[in-house]
Amino acid sequence: MANTKSAEKRMRQSAERRVRNRAARGEMRTAIKKVRGALAGGDAAGTQTALQSAVQIIDRTAKKHVVHRNTAARTKSRLAKAAAKAAAK
Repeated sequence: MANTKSAEKRMRQSAERRVRNRAARGEMRTAIKKVRGALAGGDAAGTQTALQSAVQIIDRTAKKHVVHRNTAARTKSRLAKAAAKAAAK
């Protein structure tokens, strides 16, 4: 437990950030699952729409430092590569 005023403030800030970051990460994971679901369903148009939305959300979470920028880039790359492979079929 915090013993000083500054430590109590840091705990409050950490709790607020944790809630915000969990929401942003959850939104990102949901967007990624939508892309993977569209890929599994073989829906080419749905995949492109979901991919565009997911890329925006992934970029936003990286900008807010919820995920590392390299993690965001890797995730976007893998999703785009999978979408391109599915479109080629």
